[in-house]
Amino acid sequence: MHRQLEATIDRSFESTIEFAREKDQQDPLQSFRSRFYFPPHQGGDAIYFCGNSLGLQPKDAEAAIRQELNDWKELAIGGYLHAQNPWLYYHDNFTRPLSKIVGCLEEEVTVMNALTVNLHLLLLSFYHPDTQRYHIIMEAGAFPSDQYALETQARIHGFDPDDIIVEISPRDGEKTLREEDILAAIEKYNDTLALVLFGGINYYTGQLFDMQAITAAAHRAGAFAGFDLAHAVGNTPLQLHDWDVDFAVWCSYKYLNSGPGAAGGAYIHERYARNKDLVRLGGWWGNEEAARFKMEKGFIPKSNAGGWSLSTAQVFNMAALKASLPLFEEAGMERLRAKSLELTAYLAYLLDQLDNLSFEIITPAEPERRGAQLSLYFSARGKEIHQKMIEAGIIVDYREPGVIRVAPAPLYNSFEDVYRFYLILKLFQ
Repeated sequence: MHRQLEATIDRSFESTIEFAREKDQQDPLQSFRSRFYFPPHQGGDAIYFCGNSLGLQPKDAEAAIRQELNDWKELAIGGYLHAQNPWLYYHDNFTRPLSKIVGCLEEEVTVMNALTVNLHLLLLSFYHPDTQRYHIIMEAGAFPSDQYALETQARIHGFDPDDIIVEISPRDGEKTLREEDILAAIEKYNDTLALVLFGGINYYTGQLFDMQAITAAAHRAGAFAGFDLAHAVGNTPLQLHDWDVDFAVWCSYKYLNSGPGAAGGAYIHERYARNKDLVRLGGWWGNEEAARFKMEKGFIPKSNAGGWSLSTAQVFNMAALKASLPLFEEAGMERLRAKSLELTAYLAYLLDQLDNLSFEIITPAEPERRGAQLSLYFSARGKEIHQKMIEAGIIVDYREPGVIRVAPAPLYNSFEDVYRFYLILKLFQ
């Protein structure tokens, strides 16, 4: 069983190496593959479909980090003003390219901390429960870190998480959420709802949520709408400003290819970013730059997303991101999305040809409801099959219960990668 909706399988594809290579020759983004390092396997490249967990290293990353090491060595404290990329303004390198990736104004986006740290910081600004409004709506099976953040935020405010957090689950016998069930739940809690927090793409199923519709429904209920974009940023085009999203957070080590533990990002809509009276935790780097070095009491936040920054820019933790983002500017999110749709459709087509393995594709079949990831659910032998893949040079990851996540990233994966993956799986027993 490989269940995808039959009508969504593209029958114009062919299960031959010649077809895959022809598609790669026609790919306008094919040259980007050579700008990344692939893990080796038996004298060649491993098949790397794990960019949804950790992106590959851009070949420019080493030089970017070496530049900062050299400026530190040669300039020491002088690097803050005189490094090739002055550290005092290092965070400014990211606002323009990130604003294009997430679809917002430059003043609405910043790079700082890590994803869950940023989530907690923004929850302090956007979740203020009282006796009238206190409920939080999220998807059941959200990434554990989001669950932990909301659970502990509830306790900080004196609430029992079980009383105020409403989790929307798939219907019986289904693996993904129906949009109408999400919207119905928001309407149901209309009078007591304070916050809706969803992943842009669910890490387990790969379901892409309709963030615009969820945001509009939350606003009609008088609640804020926020998103964890860990699996969406750099994966699918976003229009956070036009969708009127209140806030969002993400990491940059998955599809943004910035290395393990790389600095996270945050988006805050301009109506809040410009509001210096909006409550937040203050820190030196979030203070108005003109007053920062007066060294006086009295926090005056910047009138942009940087007003939520706390500490000096993490230069070494941001250098690889500085190397990665120009690749996205050069490729363009629309072209990346177009290739991603084809790669994932080709993967679905080839998986449908397999008759030697029993699994279900639980990611939505409709292309507009998914990103680069297909989640293969094995009711049995999932870990065993995953280990066979690893031994065969296929790098994918396994998530309980029973899911192998396969994510061909359009920036560096090829149609031949997908075909080689299929050939190897055909040999499994």
